[in-house]
Amino acid sequence: MPLKRTLKWLGLLLLVALGLIIYKLFAPAIGLFTAGQINKIGLSPNELAANGPLPGEVSLYQQELACSQQLPTPGYYPTLNGAEIADAQRSGVFPCARFTGSHEGNNQVYAWQSVDSYPGISYINNRKPGELYIVGGEYPTLKDLVPAGPYIAKADATTGKEIWRTYVDNPNASGRWIGNANLNILENGNIPFSWSNQIVLLDGDSGEILKHNTLPSGPAAAEDVNFKHLTIAPDGTLILKDQTRPAGCQGQGTMAILKCVDQGLMPKSSVVVAVDPDSLEILDQLALPEPAVSPHNIVEFEGRITIYIGMATRVGRAFWDPASKKLSLDESWQAFPMQEGQGAATAPTIVGDWVGFQLNGIGSSVKASSVVLINQHDASKMVTHFPFGELEEGQWSWAPPKMGGDAENHMVYSADVGIGKVAGIKFDPQTGAMQNAFIVNNSTSTFQPVIGPKDQRVLLLTHMKLNAPNEPIKMAVFTSNYTEQLKWHDAATGEVLAESDFFAPLTINSLTPPGFGGRVYFPSAVGEYFKVLQVLPKRSEP
Repeated sequence: MPLKRTLKWLGLLLLVALGLIIYKLFAPAIGLFTAGQINKIGLSPNELAANGPLPGEVSLYQQELACSQQLPTPGYYPTLNGAEIADAQRSGVFPCARFTGSHEGNNQVYAWQSVDSYPGISYINNRKPGELYIVGGEYPTLKDLVPAGPYIAKADATTGKEIWRTYVDNPNASGRWIGNANLNILENGNIPFSWSNQIVLLDGDSGEILKHNTLPSGPAAAEDVNFKHLTIAPDGTLILKDQTRPAGCQGQGTMAILKCVDQGLMPKSSVVVAVDPDSLEILDQLALPEPAVSPHNIVEFEGRITIYIGMATRVGRAFWDPASKKLSLDESWQAFPMQEGQGAATAPTIVGDWVGFQLNGIGSSVKASSVVLINQHDASKMVTHFPFGELEEGQWSWAPPKMGGDAENHMVYSADVGIGKVAGIKFDPQTGAMQNAFIVNNSTSTFQPVIGPKDQRVLLLTHMKLNAPNEPIKMAVFTSNYTEQLKWHDAATGEVLAESDFFAPLTINSLTPPGFGGRVYFPSAVGEYFKVLQVLPKRSEP
């Protein structure tokens, strides 16, 4: 017995010693493995697949930049995405951006999140391949009903690491109404930025505020205007237009307009202002006959700088004359495309001889959304198309973003988040006649960017998934009670080429802009971040 007991104790001591040796040898590896697993908690499958920042296909950087610099974008920095939506015409078409997935086979989506937080993020632009510019702090969320901002930030385009951040306001202190604000980059690389009734010029390299001015509010009170709509005319002049919040409306953010109009309050008429891009001097202003909640568009038409504008009940246009420095309304060109029960027209889309408008920009529960094409030469030539048919009882139609347009391929795109569908529509460039090419079930409140060369266009659409499937869509949108993914579609057929995981909601009425090297950016005000996404052909399993 004593011998057996002794041997037993010796065996136990040997096991303990062996365990200590194994621990000493492998403890660092075990620690690293545990830390690595902890770091992966909460990552989606797309992020687990990437396992780190996404630089994209670096071999495409200079090719995409050189291609972009050949595009006509007078007034804007010549790059892949120097304007809020693609270019001087806000076309939403990015012909130099590349889709790095397969058009025929299976694809894998990779994703990674910005290393730094960007509360209330709305828009993302780039200048050089490594640079990213961000607007945030002007989109209220349930977590932060009155965020500090707006701010403009510069970040690393791959990691999202902040380089600088310049705050221009804080409504908690100033008491101003802060709505969404555009992001545009001038030819010299600097950034003109407007919000409320304020405008500044920022140094694009350092973020330093170089100039400031106060903008005229027109018929509305100064506390009820938001100069979200800043575009650059071909001669370089800044052309701005304000959104107006109904008097007595106390909500923050652009969505305050929709909520207060729902309560029967009506906003005052908007004003167009011309501003010198270097000094920010007010050159001229023009009162509009109605409120215009959506951005305008600028194009050269018959040798004149022409500004197309969608308003509450009509659409019209104005001219900017660089010689006389004067704005003027074109009384000979206006149309009334809204049918009884429809909401306002959204921002215009130029497609050849036609200017297109999406209806129901502020929503309707009685009349379906439609798109109209109006001839630039003759406003009496107007074609109307209802891509989703008539509105059914209990449905709510809301189409806040401008219609997408691809003039080269004679395609326009219409998204109605209320009924959860997006249509690709073929139009006749001679007559304006339209017919559906496809309809997909995508609930999206955002723009419909199109990337790639003419014969390989890819349509980027987001898609919402409600956390409470039976919740009315209007309530879900107002409370951000949903998640959202990005889907890559064949722009001609609607076929899905790839789809991402679901993330925190994309900022309403924003877009998923392309970046260099085949990347796409997904900004989320609710998530306080942006995701970097990329599609590549799926590798076969070993």
